Amino acid sequence: MHIAKKWIYAKPFVDEPTLDNFELVEEPVPELQDGEFLIKALYLSVDPYMRIYMLANPTGSTMIGGQVGEVIESRHADFPVGALAFAQVGWRTVSVCAPASFETRKPYVLPELGPLPASLGMGALGTVGNTAYFGLLEICQPQPGETVVVSGAAGAVGSQVGQIAKIKGCRVVGIAGSAEKCEWLRELGFDGVINYKEEDVGAALRQLAPDGVDCYFDNVGGRTAETVKGQMKPFGRIAVCGTISQYNGREPARVTDPQRDFVWKQLVQEGFSVHRWTDRWFEGVHQNLRWIQEGKLKVRETVTDGFENMPRAFIEMMRGGNVGKAVVKV
Repeated sequence: MHIAKKWIYAKPFVDEPTLDNFELVEEPVPELQDGEFLIKALYLSVDPYMRIYMLANPTGSTMIGGQVGEVIESRHADFPVGALAFAQVGWRTVSVCAPASFETRKPYVLPELGPLPASLGMGALGTVGNTAYFGLLEICQPQPGETVVVSGAAGAVGSQVGQIAKIKGCRVVGIAGSAEKCEWLRELGFDGVINYKEEDVGAALRQLAPDGVDCYFDNVGGRTAETVKGQMKPFGRIAVCGTISQYNGREPARVTDPQRDFVWKQLVQEGFSVHRWTDRWFEGVHQNLRWIQEGKLKVRETVTDGFENMPRAFIEMMRGGNVGKAVVKV
């Protein structure tokens, strides 16, 4: 019998997560039934959405999240032993998966990655990559020559959004929170970068996009979102992916008449969950894979070693300590 380690939600989040919010426990793994497989975690994801989604779960629940792992036992024909798979089974080292029981985020075997790391299966070639791909192209619908602004631009999603916008012939401005992150965005080919911790975002954006902004991909919300909206062109499009500036229980930023620009400039703003495009999932995966293989899309990961360090990796990610995708290697 296998013994699984798992992190549980031990204490409700108040403001920023702390180590006290988590507890490491062990439990036996049940025997497989027909239609199930057993996955052993190799890489696990920590993401901002976990901070909000766990608020709806009782204490004692397993922390939610996706992982890439190896199929070590199987009674499911589509998941052979030895295959690498993605599964949304939470912060666990060993898990039983019954694909038929998943309504969304169903497990799947990764495509052939060649020399690329398997961790990309939960990042640039998984939920992160599809969030960038569909969120930008389906909601913002950027056209060649347009100006696209991305907040949280050095994060997992934001860095991919900016590069896809460049592939589509757009001019891209990224907003990030450190000199290191801004330098990386320049290396990725962003046309302009703004360090919101050291610069006046509004003044910097007026210089970098003097004719205004066509598309805004928003990962942070708050004052940054208000500032960018104020510089949108008429008929501008806004995709709201997240509002991480508000996730840690901070007092919401006061904004001035947030609907005014929508009326005067006839803007369109739409929030989304990537699982809207579940039926097109592998379209995004394979396109992002081609771009990586062609050298058009570059990926960076911040890797933390050790399953025991999951909470630390999560806390650091929520503080903006990661560049690119935050990953824990078992």
